[in-house]
Amino acid sequence: MPDSLLPISKTTFIGPFEVGRLAYGCWRFSGSTVAGATVKIEAALEIGANLVDTAAIYGFGDEGFGAAEAVLGDVYAANARLREKTVLVTKGGIHPPVPYDSRASNLIDSCEGSLARLKSDVIDVFLVHRPDLLASYDEVAEALTQLRAAGKIREAGVSNFSHTQIRALQSKLDFALVANQPEFSPLAIEPLEDGTLDIAQEMNLAVMAWSPLGGGRLTATHQPEAGTQEARVLSVLDSIATRESVGVDHVALAWVLAHPAVSMALIGTQNVDRIKDSAKAYDVKLSRQDWYDVLVAARGVSMP
Repeated sequence: MPDSLLPISKTTFIGPFEVGRLAYGCWRFSGSTVAGATVKIEAALEIGANLVDTAAIYGFGDEGFGAAEAVLGDVYAANARLREKTVLVTKGGIHPPVPYDSRASNLIDSCEGSLARLKSDVIDVFLVHRPDLLASYDEVAEALTQLRAAGKIREAGVSNFSHTQIRALQSKLDFALVANQPEFSPLAIEPLEDGTLDIAQEMNLAVMAWSPLGGGRLTATHQPEAGTQEARVLSVLDSIATRESVGVDHVALAWVLAHPAVSMALIGTQNVDRIKDSAKAYDVKLSRQDWYDVLVAARGVSMP
């Protein structure tokens, strides 16, 4: 029986939107010039990464919310064609030092603030950034329903929600959530076992894996301490990378995208060459043995 997994497809869907399976995250856009940020968006589009992800909290500091969104908004204002070419995702509901506030009025205000900073008439997919344990699902659903009915968002989803939280929120809505954005990488494998990826397949949610390179730890430049999870995983990734003539980061991205529930991996590098180079992930030919070897290295124990 052939051991090779199917080649990684380059496109997928989030709700009605066709997008690349590599997506571009703008969490580090704060402080970027419009010209510099524009080059990064154009580089992402060059490799098919037409989904652009940001959040009200990105770049939070002395000047308050929205620093990263504001840069992206200035890019759109200067280059209207780029807004037309991208699927725009942003998130709301984090309010340091509270930390979370998903009352209906706050989510609506957050979305309206994002629209103003992003200089856009509508957000394609609006996500609740993290679950607010003090907000009822009825109230969160009320906010998403109002925003969608008003045409301020096209679709809604969540980020960092557990499978039970997703199901509870969905039960209060008369339209389908389209996405969940969990942390997932060979160094963050909890979604494989905590129901996150299972419910995504059950409910047809697009899974947007954030930090697929473990916050930069799954790169050739990282030197982990011997015997750690990072060292084990990097050793296996490096072996595959050598065979495939790619970088360990490309293998890590391919590993994430190989799971049937994962729609896309969010890349966030600010280096234009590395953005373009990320497309090598599509060329990696993983076998089932490769994929499970990485998982065993991550877990530190053999498969049962």
